[in-house]
Amino acid sequence: MDATLLASMSKEDLVAELLRREAITHGIEAENAELKADKARLESREMELLRRLAELSRSQFGSKSERFVPGDPGQLLLDFGQAMEVARQEAAAETQTVTYERRKKTRKETRVREALAEDLPRKIVIIEPDFDTTGMIQVGCEVTEVLEYQPGHTYVIQYRRPKYVRATSDESTEIACAQLPPRPIWKGIAGPGLLAWIITEKFLWHIPFHRQWQRFASQGIKISTSTMGGWFARSCDQLQPIYQELKRIALESRYLQGDETPIKVQDKDKKGATHRGWHWVYHAPDEKIVVFDYQKTRSKAGPTRMLLKYKGWFQTDGYAAYDDFEKHEDIFLVGCLAHARRYFEKALDNDKARAEWMLAKMQLLYAIERDARERKLDHGQRLEMRVEKSMPLFMEMHEWLNENVLWVPPKSAIAAAIKYFKARFEYIVRVCADGRLEIDNNLVENAIRPIAVGRKNYMFAGSHDAARDAALIYTLLGTAKLNGIDPNNWLRNTLDVIDGYPKDRIHELLPLKQAE
Repeated sequence: MDATLLASMSKEDLVAELLRREAITHGIEAENAELKADKARLESREMELLRRLAELSRSQFGSKSERFVPGDPGQLLLDFGQAMEVARQEAAAETQTVTYERRKKTRKETRVREALAEDLPRKIVIIEPDFDTTGMIQVGCEVTEVLEYQPGHTYVIQYRRPKYVRATSDESTEIACAQLPPRPIWKGIAGPGLLAWIITEKFLWHIPFHRQWQRFASQGIKISTSTMGGWFARSCDQLQPIYQELKRIALESRYLQGDETPIKVQDKDKKGATHRGWHWVYHAPDEKIVVFDYQKTRSKAGPTRMLLKYKGWFQTDGYAAYDDFEKHEDIFLVGCLAHARRYFEKALDNDKARAEWMLAKMQLLYAIERDARERKLDHGQRLEMRVEKSMPLFMEMHEWLNENVLWVPPKSAIAAAIKYFKARFEYIVRVCADGRLEIDNNLVENAIRPIAVGRKNYMFAGSHDAARDAALIYTLLGTAKLNGIDPNNWLRNTLDVIDGYPKDRIHELLPLKQAE
């Protein structure tokens, strides 16, 4: 509408026109503001989806290693502002001249083959020359050793017990026959060595029962998978007192680590599908005991029952089911630095400068822990080192978290890393309160790894009872490994004597170094 038309309008019409135009302007501004908000939301959503896609791609196709190697350790330890300025300058440079000095690789020395152990049994084969050596004097002998393997032999122990009869004065007869030695399964044909072998093959070397059945069948021995399952269940019944004793000792410790891992379980109430059960794992580092506890769900009810009377430190990851233990007056939660580190390692592609700064600081913390281990410091000495060296680093990291949480996109990978570490910081820094605490939860995660490998082979447990029996076996074999004891030999020797063993002496059978 031009100026001439506006001049010809009455006062009332002019006011109405101006109000109309103002309303249109406000509407456009409001629409623009709404569009900008929608754009910001979409950009945030896009960033979150890209982060999830990157994590999914890495989990399926990428490297599982979380190793961090800084390109320039000195630069990473600069103030964050300086590091950002260096990054901006590098990005602004159009060209860059690179000079380097080529160094010739030093030739590796030829490796000398290690000698075979002297205590290995040896079969001597003498090879004489293919010509007449009459009149010749032997001046030496060339010795060549070849390491060979022959699959284990399956054999039968046949117990023969002569029967004797004696006539008595009252014209009756008396029959005498020796008693059979104790067996792990009464009236069963499986000996302790066979039972131990079948169990360790599945739960230590991850060979399911049906593959073992095929191997036995190839040797002409017919043992069905259902029979193996029955033997396994009966063996677990015999070993139950040892499991309970290990659990009692672990819960009496003053420091536990906890974690959980899923397991598929066949359930008669779920036709055509498996139930998702959970192994809750508790590790006592000082006692070198790991305890697996099967539960049908991942709810907090399982660990709550397990730790009902526990008193001491409890180290976990950030799973919410553990947080309620902070309210328990006798339990003190400890966080895991490795979980926080994992978030920053995943954020390297999103915000390299910030992620590398934090990873470098964490690397210094782990260097302090490594130094303490190499010097074999006791708990008190390790605590003094942490207070002197680790605590200042933690405080610097905490200040950095509070500053940078305000400057990162809320849905980005770096934001997730900062928020996780910030939320768990008060628990993680508690490692500076007691020298017995580990800086992360890696020890209990290592104990879980056999399950992760095993479920790729045997896929699921046949029932909830079978899953509970698996937890028992993982407990016994895992504890034996922690104590440097051969699991198969220990299990064989234990099954050989467990039947009728006095309950008040069950501690003698524990797979612990001090029990040997």
